[in-house]
Amino acid sequence: MSWRAVDELDVAGRTVLVRLDLNVPLAVGEDGLVITDDLRIRAALPTVRSIVERGGTAVCMSHLGRPQGVDAGLRLAPVAARMAELLERPVTALQEVIGDDVSAVVASLPPGSVALLENLRFDPGEKANDPEFAAALAALGDAYVNDAFGTAHRAHASVVGIPARLGPANTAAGFLLSQELRAFDRVLTEPRRPLVAILGGAKVSDKLAVVRNLLARVDTVMVGGAMAYTFLAARGDSIGASRVEAEFLDECRGVMAAAAEQGVDLLLPVDHRCAPSFDSDEAREVEGAIPDGLMGLDIGPATEALYADRVASAGTVVWNGPMGVFERPAYASGTRAVALAVAATEAYTVVGGGDSAAAIKAFGLSDQVDHVSTGGGASLELLEGKQLPGIVALQG
Repeated sequence: MSWRAVDELDVAGRTVLVRLDLNVPLAVGEDGLVITDDLRIRAALPTVRSIVERGGTAVCMSHLGRPQGVDAGLRLAPVAARMAELLERPVTALQEVIGDDVSAVVASLPPGSVALLENLRFDPGEKANDPEFAAALAALGDAYVNDAFGTAHRAHASVVGIPARLGPANTAAGFLLSQELRAFDRVLTEPRRPLVAILGGAKVSDKLAVVRNLLARVDTVMVGGAMAYTFLAARGDSIGASRVEAEFLDECRGVMAAAAEQGVDLLLPVDHRCAPSFDSDEAREVEGAIPDGLMGLDIGPATEALYADRVASAGTVVWNGPMGVFERPAYASGTRAVALAVAATEAYTVVGGGDSAAAIKAFGLSDQVDHVSTGGGASLELLEGKQLPGIVALQG
């Protein structure tokens, strides 16, 4: 992958449109909406500072939540206020995304200023990549920086429409996006061996494309979560009442055959923590076949040890998806064991976004891995071997 980084882009005297991921959690407080976690705002600041400290004007853009039209509870004013506190400089909060008033305010901003457009998804043209909406956004600036990895897999107006109009010579990747791309490039194109992939989550259908793409690259694939039970059923194991996507049994058999043919170890759980129902916290440890009436909700202790041993001897590890229902204490052990192993290994470690990132953060281990991705969907598509529209747009 090839792209220009923000510090290589000439920004002096220019208005730079900056796509950020400021989709922060909000709650209702005594004085209105309050931000409960400003991590994404803090993560965006180095890119914004790079622009304004080199004489550029940063016109920032983001979505917040999933509004259906204008939603007063999803306005970006609280985000702008927090950005101003952290940057220690004013941030002009626009009350609209595009329009004459927005254009006039942006045109009046002196170099070194920061502004934040209103929630992009208030306008249906954002998700539709409407040509008129994209053109109106692009007309606000003369350079573009994308630092929102979490939306890089979306062909939205602020992701692909703006850079298409401003041209590759005037576009760049922000520091966060560059970090994400370097991390996954290191895993997918130049890994230190052995390369171990840990895949979990609820649906095998979400991960089959990942497994197929990784078979040509990895030495070991370790499977956990509910998706493991479709693989086990495909192998002919008894899985009791565990979740199975029956329509994907043949595909799982094909993946296992391909792994064997290519010399890749595809490891499945050898024991489980089970319960009579998903809502039960009555965890029972079961080795081998799962009896009728029980469903697997986490990997068991023998599987934890097996997986941890492979991680310990790895050269590179990529992890996407929990090993069980880690949000509940009775079924958090498997995911915690994998997280601890990933944190302890001397391998280069990348944790995919989404639930994997949430898990390693919940266990207090985020600072003990090399890279924790900020984009679950985007990281999954990279692991599937797909090209992300937002990255292609930066390459021209």
